[in-house]
Amino acid sequence: MTGFIIFVVLLLILIFWGVSIYNQLVALKGRYQNGFAQIEVQLKRRYDLIPNLVETAKGYLKHESQTLTAVTEARNAALAGLKAAAAAPGNPAAMHQLAAAEKQLLGALNGLNIQIEAYPELKANENMLQLTEEITATENRVAFARQGFNDSVTAYNIYRNQFPNNLIASRFGHTADASLLEIENPETYHQTPKVSF
Repeated sequence: MTGFIIFVVLLLILIFWGVSIYNQLVALKGRYQNGFAQIEVQLKRRYDLIPNLVETAKGYLKHESQTLTAVTEARNAALAGLKAAAAAPGNPAAMHQLAAAEKQLLGALNGLNIQIEAYPELKANENMLQLTEEITATENRVAFARQGFNDSVTAYNIYRNQFPNNLIASRFGHTADASLLEIENPETYHQTPKVSF
């Protein structure tokens, strides 16, 4: 009888231990999914500002329609990448697609920024100043949210890969590492002003 009680106690300890690991995996996955939701909010805000930026610049950049078209197309591609990534946060293919689309958008915005520099009256336009300031502030929020997401993904991946957690994880659907969102040169659009004396 004592042996049976010991067996039942050990079995209950193993069950509670497995449930604890599973619950921690679910919590960590929820954190990185929430982290991506924060990125999504900020990117949508930026994507909503871009048409206003293009519209404001359109009157001044009549001969630069190619640049404006590139910005609009890159924005649409980035929005599609965001939708795919939002459907599967942490999925390597979705994160890669979003990162590539973001890189293309930042390059197009950098091209627009260069064009704006050539038109002092456009740079001084009140709407343009406000939009540029809002986009810069949003870029900072995106960077902050991306750091939070990447930290959460790293914590999930470390916990999932630790022994014996990996034994429980593989049995209950946590079979692959979540992917970080790494965007090359995220500061491309916002450049620090140069001051010379």
